[in-house]
Amino acid sequence: MATAGGVIPAEVPARHELAQQYAGLYATLQSWALPSDATGELPAEVFTALRESGVLGAAISIEHGGLGGDARLTNRLIEQVAAADPAVAIILFQHYAVSARIEEWGTPAQKARYLPRLASGEWLAASAWSESGAAADKRNLSTKAARTAGGWVLDGAKAFTTGAGLAHLYLVLAQSSEPAGAATTYGSDGQTFYLIESDNPGLVADTGMDLVGMRASATGFVDLRSCRVDDSAVLGPVGEAVRIISGVRESGATLGAVSLGIAEAARSLALAHARRRGLAGEQAVAYRLVDLASKVAAARALVDSAGRRDSADPGTLTLHSKLVASQTCEDVVQEALRLLGSAGFLREHPLNKLARDARAVGLMGPVNDLCRRLVSTQWAD
Repeated sequence: MATAGGVIPAEVPARHELAQQYAGLYATLQSWALPSDATGELPAEVFTALRESGVLGAAISIEHGGLGGDARLTNRLIEQVAAADPAVAIILFQHYAVSARIEEWGTPAQKARYLPRLASGEWLAASAWSESGAAADKRNLSTKAARTAGGWVLDGAKAFTTGAGLAHLYLVLAQSSEPAGAATTYGSDGQTFYLIESDNPGLVADTGMDLVGMRASATGFVDLRSCRVDDSAVLGPVGEAVRIISGVRESGATLGAVSLGIAEAARSLALAHARRRGLAGEQAVAYRLVDLASKVAAARALVDSAGRRDSADPGTLTLHSKLVASQTCEDVVQEALRLLGSAGFLREHPLNKLARDARAVGLMGPVNDLCRRLVSTQWAD
């Protein structure tokens, strides 16, 4: 299905009238990308377009009002949204991640309460895992969850929460008991996930974080101050969040899709510049443009492979897809800037925004060095 902004993935069921809605979202994102980056705020028009686009339900089953898509679909949608505005693609990625975890680990009551709202766009979901004082591997969490009669009390602070202040539902990672065993590569035992709604008086979101890249992603802090929840808020087994975390990679959903969208946008900008200057037919320029297209195509093939889970070890394939796509993205953006010459020195040129956003993906969880460690630990004796 073709739209004014791109091609809707073939995986979208024909019964969904998604093409027109998606075209509207894409056009809105393109019109607001640079102003949003300048202010560091996501305009209400963009947030409304996202919620009305129909894409928020891609990772949710048809039974609960979604598209019933897998990682192939969500990766492709994230790529295309990232080509228009990477910051919104990051918000969408986190929404998909939480939705998929509820589909996989949620109780019937949790699925009935949350999934229809997340699929329709009535609610947006966000992940609150990271902390300023904790390492990238989430082993040393200061956020604690204390058991009470019939529930829990959470205290702590989360940082780098994408969609903070916009989300209606947060997936919060907390230490619910002291670790008893050896540390894992990512997270530790005694950690539990909690689904906490934004109107809980013990949860306070703050979007005051001034980022260099992904500035309109509403990334900020989430404070938990004697935040009380009952047992129905627990997602998955108590104390076994590491099982859920490891399953995220196994799904094939990858932040490499965001990098891929950024790389495609940079390639398109370089080609448009060459055409305006009458250089696209010059062999030296044309060959460099071909190389850019080849790099993007190779990264796309790996991201698609991860989405299809084309491996006996899909988790490792997903990690490779993030590493390769994010590094390729930074290379493509820098080469596109070199092709622009002096025009690339203009602060307001879209490629400079893409360069900042490209770098940001490598620093998002799991950060690239943690991806390397997760892969390399398989080779240890």
